Amino acid sequence: MSNFVIMADATCDLNEELQKKYDIVVVPSHIILPDGRDIPSFHKWEEFDRDQFYDDLKNNPTGYATAPPNVAEFSAAFEKYAAQGRDVMLITISSGISGTYNFALQAEKTVKEKYPNANVRCVDSLRFGPGFGLIAVYASLLRAEGKSLDEVVNYIESNKCRFHQAGWLDDLSFVAKKGRMTHAKAFFGTLAGIKPIGEFDYNGMTTVIGKVKGTKAAYAALMDYIEHTIENPQDQIIFIAHTNRYAQAEAYKKMIEEKFHPKEVRINDVFPMCGISIGPGLMAAYYMGKPISKDLSEERAILDRFVNGGKQA
Repeated sequence: MSNFVIMADATCDLNEELQKKYDIVVVPSHIILPDGRDIPSFHKWEEFDRDQFYDDLKNNPTGYATAPPNVAEFSAAFEKYAAQGRDVMLITISSGISGTYNFALQAEKTVKEKYPNANVRCVDSLRFGPGFGLIAVYASLLRAEGKSLDEVVNYIESNKCRFHQAGWLDDLSFVAKKGRMTHAKAFFGTLAGIKPIGEFDYNGMTTVIGKVKGTKAAYAALMDYIEHTIENPQDQIIFIAHTNRYAQAEAYKKMIEEKFHPKEVRINDVFPMCGISIGPGLMAAYYMGKPISKDLSEERAILDRFVNGGKQA
């Protein structure tokens, strides 16, 4: 039976259009504003102006906070469909950066105690933001092909390490303010135009695999990196995410379309649930490719050969 429900927590960064297109139910999370108000997460910019939000965040990086759905909220979301006899697949943000997955597992247990025949499956994406959202889209496409819940869960579990991130974060001062880099390194890195290139790792985090100086060189390095890690680009949906870097994302989109001719390239905003932790300056592509090596040694080598030795043969 392939009419099971696909859910994702709000850090998937799928806007309302994508939620509807792929029939994905988003479980709201929580945003705590500087004035102490706790509001539901959202995937539109009606409540905040995007530019103003990121300006405020940069000036007050510790003023905003986030929280995942609690066990009761996940239980209520599951129970709605369990009462109808429908199966549920929930995909969550990486357990490496959030307790969301563990809350979901507790909720799964609670719902099965009330509905013993309920079939709820929770999957740790080991990704976040549009990278996580892309996994949810692939799950939806498999469901549309008639795959069963078990088949889709097994596919995602077996292939989530093949979902890549190829991009940079160019505002290092925000990272420093959040305590993840010294202010001196951040200042001189930003001043020198250093672009730290990040990739997902096996622990569900983003790890810097190299640094490139200058925007033009960074774009070239990213295009080379994608070329050596992507598979069957002509069949792919590629997401490009940004945190207030729309012009750079547009340029990246055009480069990817011209070089790889994928089925679709879509620019996604990073909404506040993830943006509060990332800050302004992210610009990255998300796609499916070769399995990521456990220590990222292969990925580092690809980037290093381009940066230090010119493009590979």
